[in-house]
Amino acid sequence: MSPSRVLVLNSGSSSLKYQLLDMRDSSRLAAGLVERIGEQTSRLRHTALTNGDTREQNGPIADHQAALKAVAEELSRDGMGLDSPELAAIGHRVVHGGLFFTEPTVVDDSVLTEIERLIPVAPLHNPANLTGIRTAMALRPDLPQVAVFDTAFHTTMPESAARYAIDTKIADRHRVRRYGFHGTSHAYVSRATAQLLGKAPEEVNVIVLHLGNGASASAVRGGRCVDTSMGLTPLEGLVMGTRSGDLDPAVIFHLERVGGMSMDEIDTLLNKRSGLFGLCGDNDMREIQRRIDEGDQEAQLAFDIYIHRLKKYIGAYYAVLGRVDAVAFTAGVGENAAAVRRAAVAGLAELGLAVDDERNAVRGDAPRLISPDSARVAVAVVPTDEELEIARQTFDLVGMDM
Repeated sequence: MSPSRVLVLNSGSSSLKYQLLDMRDSSRLAAGLVERIGEQTSRLRHTALTNGDTREQNGPIADHQAALKAVAEELSRDGMGLDSPELAAIGHRVVHGGLFFTEPTVVDDSVLTEIERLIPVAPLHNPANLTGIRTAMALRPDLPQVAVFDTAFHTTMPESAARYAIDTKIADRHRVRRYGFHGTSHAYVSRATAQLLGKAPEEVNVIVLHLGNGASASAVRGGRCVDTSMGLTPLEGLVMGTRSGDLDPAVIFHLERVGGMSMDEIDTLLNKRSGLFGLCGDNDMREIQRRIDEGDQEAQLAFDIYIHRLKKYIGAYYAVLGRVDAVAFTAGVGENAAAVRRAAVAGLAELGLAVDDERNAVRGDAPRLISPDSARVAVAVVPTDEELEIARQTFDLVGMDM
């Protein structure tokens, strides 16, 4: 029997998330997280999903190589180590692939070089992603390593959507354009939404709303992204947990010239101290809802601004697509905050959008419709599964060579 397992790695600057999946039935065999890599208080939490056994290690883990070795040891204890003949490949989440990478790619030296060249447009993410890839390659140099890019799904955007209206020579020289992010989530959810409707992705136009601490929207026509809310970086677009989203660029000049703030201070403000957190001091939608229920006007205003921006993007992408078959909510807020879903489509009945309050109140892990049967446009909750999407893309690529 051919190898059928894929280990999915998501390497952060001080963390390593992982899942082991069997692609014969898309089942999860193990999952875990290594936190605070490089500190004395590092922690590895590992769960063997075949039996629910959870184990935890606490103590210093010096670097990503030590972290991956510790993960390999935990997997080996469950008979699923990196040396298993059933392991077909390792799939890596890479945040930025620019325009060069439009699909999953088997990693070689040239791929590593190009990912490294993209560090200036993804300084917080690509270095950590590279570290994870190089570490895995050192441990299993004989095994295919596949990079799956957050930006790849959005490379189908037309130039009219991807270009900023600035001098094209300067833009091209510095790779300034709209790339979009959360691509694996948007790809998975748009396809799962079509399946929920009983149609092929090529037949369906979907607005996907990925609402978590980071948030983005996409317009997907026939399975291909034609617009998305994030841009050169994940800062553009919707109001997020700590990011501002859309902003007049002159605000930056004003804060520097009038406010006396440095570029680093402004960067920190817009990425880490803005969004819901900047508006009301909380970036957890559950806490904001609790405060609203208690009559907190600051929390209510933050919620209203969040919803106003969300409605603008729904309307804009409706216009871009021309015909919309479904609006799909996903990620932590999108899947769990019924009040956000209800408010986002409130007043949009003329566009065929509505939610059924009883259906909207139901919680669950399965894709489901929350719109009335009579609604012209389906409104759905579709739990995202980025790890499964990475595993599928990885296995589809390496499976052709087996």
